Amino acid sequence: MELKGRSFIGSAAVMEAGKTFTAINPATNSPQPPNYYSASVADVDRAAQLATKAFVAYRRKNGEERATFLREIANGIDAIVDALVVRVNQEAGLNEARVRSEAGRTSFQIRMFADLIEDGSWVRATIDHGDINRKPQPKPDLRSMYRPLGPVAVFGASNFPLAYSVAGGDTASAFAAGNPVIVKAHPAHPGTSEMIGDVILAAARATSMPDGVFSLLFDAGTEIGTALVKHPLVRAVGFTGSQRGGRALMDLAAARPAPIPVFAEMGSTNPVFLLPHALAARTEEIAKGMSASVTLGAGQFCTKPGLIFMNSGVDAESFAKNLTARIADSPTQVMLTPGIHSAYMNGAAARGKQTGVAVAAQGKAAAGETGVRGLPTLFSTTGKNILRDHALSEELFGPESVMVNCTGREEMLEIARGLSGHLTATVHGTEEDLREYAELIDILEQKAGRLVFNGFPTGVEVNNAIVHGGPYPATSDGQSTSVGTPAIHRFARPVCYQNFPQSALPDELKEGNPLEIWRLVDGNFMKG
Repeated sequence: MELKGRSFIGSAAVMEAGKTFTAINPATNSPQPPNYYSASVADVDRAAQLATKAFVAYRRKNGEERATFLREIANGIDAIVDALVVRVNQEAGLNEARVRSEAGRTSFQIRMFADLIEDGSWVRATIDHGDINRKPQPKPDLRSMYRPLGPVAVFGASNFPLAYSVAGGDTASAFAAGNPVIVKAHPAHPGTSEMIGDVILAAARATSMPDGVFSLLFDAGTEIGTALVKHPLVRAVGFTGSQRGGRALMDLAAARPAPIPVFAEMGSTNPVFLLPHALAARTEEIAKGMSASVTLGAGQFCTKPGLIFMNSGVDAESFAKNLTARIADSPTQVMLTPGIHSAYMNGAAARGKQTGVAVAAQGKAAAGETGVRGLPTLFSTTGKNILRDHALSEELFGPESVMVNCTGREEMLEIARGLSGHLTATVHGTEEDLREYAELIDILEQKAGRLVFNGFPTGVEVNNAIVHGGPYPATSDGQSTSVGTPAIHRFARPVCYQNFPQSALPDELKEGNPLEIWRLVDGNFMKG
């Protein structure tokens, strides 16, 4: 597949103009051709105008038609996996197994949304029949369901070139809900983005979707992203990245004359609590799993465990010794970009100099290493220091974690109460631990979107029950998820129809239930 380095507004390639940039191969820290041309603010306007025009037709496509479009995208991704293995490695340093796994996850979640909208029950059709004889006022006939918002801007993520980028969960759920999508590709992997963009455009043509249902814009800076969020025709934003980036988009969207929702997933420290009986029984097992979780993918997962809490004592000392040895024996790994590597190394150096913090272990750098490689690092501190210095609880993106020794149950609970929002919170315990620390679970329910028991937070299952979200600052909207079928409701809103004639109602709300979907009718769930 020849890469051309151009943005696409609908099916039309943007003519060469503006600044250029290239991807950087992190394994060699060298430019990876071709040159990519940055889009312009005028291109943003053209894409938004075309998407708005496409929305008129696309929102009327039924679930089966949109499902066909999504499956065509998934099939297209499957067809180019071999080429993706090569290009993603060149741009992000990810090995073949990781690329194939992520590509499979991407096409799987697209098909999952296709199945969801083909069934149709996701619209949450609700009917309360009217009663003209009710006194003193007649009861109106009310029927409601979810409808699409309009053009959605999606920002590609740096750490998942496929699953959270051009055809990732945000794009798939927005398409599924009936919205056109304008993607701002991440500059770290433009070639990968272009390849996936070509797949989506081909799928749109093959399934007769309106031109403008998808556009792809490149830019190495922030100008295009800013213009997208501020454009009055854009109706929502999907973002996966840093807290600073997500907060900037939130502020831009809130400052618009007509504010729009920004669904930003902004990372997390993902605290882990090792309770006494579990730590005594499974010290080595927990340390082994923790080491693997901290260093997985060079620590560049938003679910990496970055804080490890335990009560001081013999078992904590044994665990710390075991985990320290494992981290010290861990090799460096290629990180995604020079910028991420620099931020990580500088952040780790600064953390090691903070008051009350000790460097417990650092991994091994092999002779002759090239590229940008992250050095696994394990820190240790006390619960008192965590309570005193909130900066120790902030995410450091890379293969790093902080062990925290608490004086006992009460200090551990006090720390938990002071935590900000996280994507996950993990507890290792026994049934006896759970009885003794029942209050901890109550606290963590208010702090995280997913609670993990006797496991590790890295690895996010894609299904109907998963919650990949959490209170701010983990996400901008703690009532939603960016993974799983409920993600579709971020890009839709409920609309109520009062006293409409049957002929004017959507099929989902008509008497007789022609689509045979699950509906809430007069307070009862049924397919009738």
